[in-house]
Parts: sequence; structure tokens; C-alpha cells
Amino acid sequence: MANRAKDKKIITLMKSESSRDIAFGLLVSEYSERLYWHIRKMILNHDDTDDILQNTFIKVFQAFDSFRGDSSLFTWLYRIATNETLTFLDKKKRQISSTSQEFNDYMIDNLQSDSEFSGDEIQRKLQLAVQKLPEKQRLVFNMKYFDDLKFTEISEIVGTSVGGLKASYHHAVKKIEEYMLE
Repeated sequence: MANRAKDKKIITLMKSESSRDIAFGLLVSEYSERLYWHIRKMILNHDDTDDILQNTFIKVFQAFDSFRGDSSLFTWLYRIATNETLTFLDKKKRQISSTSQEFNDYMIDNLQSDSEFSGDEIQRKLQLAVQKLPEKQRLVFNMKYFDDLKFTEISEIVGTSVGGLKASYHHAVKKIEEYMLE
């Protein structure tokens, strides 16, 4: 079944009280892996990612009646997951440090000590380079490069113009290239 057809089925089932639990199971099954990796690329920690993913699905379940269908289900879910992730990062920044450099160091240590990371040295270096980016550039880079989203989709998710996203992505790529060549 095509994604649109699956989404339409999920939305229809979610609107009915009698089939809401089944629909939510379908929604989780369809989107949990993609959302997990979207969050994980920003958090770099398995346990925190699981917590944020769980919070995302709780918010989705609670707010589903407010889903108007102005955007795709996928975009709506990504927006919620992104907002939950950014909220988590903001809280963590306040807990850990007073400077963004201290927080970046914490996140890099998080990546380097992650037993769940299965990449080779080049992948680790790429993740370190991405982690050194400013938050917005990191978010745009992850969504474009790793999630292979179109700029129009990213624009709907983060609420930024396509032109602004393209500029952020361009700057991110340049910074990553510089870091990788060091």
C-alpha cells in the first residue's frame, strides 16, 4: 500500500473512537523507525532517543484530533518529533552548561561513548563534524542529507523558508567539508 493510502487509512481509523487503538498501532509501526533515526541523529544517545520518541507518540495520540490535514501525516509527525527533540536539547543545555561549547563537548562525548554506535571511523568523524554545527544547520543537514527530505518538506516541518534552508544547508556542507579535510 502506498504511503498516502496508508496515511489515509490511519487518519480515518484514528478519527473513530472504536478503531483508534488499532490505528495508533499502525501509525507507530509505520513511522517509529524513521522518527527514531531522525531524533537519534540530533541526540546521539539511544536511551534519550527512546524517551523522546515515546514522548512524541504520546503527544501525537493526545493531539490527533487537532490534525487538520493541512500537511501530510509524515510532516506533522516530524514536526512534533523535531519540537520534542529541540525541547529536550534546550533542557539538557540548561542542565549541563552555561556555554554552547560546553554543551557541544558533552554531545561529542556522548557520541564517542555510545556503545550502540556501529559506524566506522569516517562515519564517526562525519557525526562529530555534524555535531559541531550550529543547531539549525545541524537540523537542516540531518534532514536533507540523512533523511533525504526535500527542502519543501523541511520547510513545512521547521517553519523556515526554502531559501533560508538552502543557505543553512550550504553553510553546513562547507563547514563539514572543512572539518573532514582537517
